[in-house]
Amino acid sequence: MAEQRAPEGFKDDRPLASEAEAKAVASAVRLRILRLCLDQALTNKEIALRLGSNPATVLHHVRKLVETGFLTAQEERIGARGAREIPYLATRKSWALQLGEEFRTDMSVAMLEAFRTEVELLPDPGQVNAGRIGLRLNDEQYAEVSQRFKLLFDDLATMRPGPGARPFSVFMAIHPDAGRD
Repeated sequence: MAEQRAPEGFKDDRPLASEAEAKAVASAVRLRILRLCLDQALTNKEIALRLGSNPATVLHHVRKLVETGFLTAQEERIGARGAREIPYLATRKSWALQLGEEFRTDMSVAMLEAFRTEVELLPDPGQVNAGRIGLRLNDEQYAEVSQRFKLLFDDLATMRPGPGARPFSVFMAIHPDAGRD
């Protein structure tokens, strides 16, 4: 497969993620953990329950996200059975960084897997508002579409929830259409 590069004219002024940061978020499980902890702080046990995973396995991922600054521990609390619990909240750092080219494939695969898993959890697949279109673009047009994606996501990332807001996720992708050439 040909290496994907940012299109000519595409501007991304976010700082480059370190290798540790890029590896931390190039995991579908970790992306799902960040999504779960985006609006509310959750304990490792609560995260594991929502993921349907083993708490020990989840703790490994949580620790990696804390070490790299994508999750932050909140004030310790005492759980229902008197156990010490530490809730974690996403810092939104993942949106503030860009990945180097060597990590983009891993991140794309992780995002696709996280998206697929989250959609499978929906009780009604009809709740996914999806569209698909085939285009033919030159380099300049591709750069324009990529820049529009970035601007849209930057704008969406700054939106504050209104009254009665419910959680939604947005997934967009542009890729070469190998089957059409």
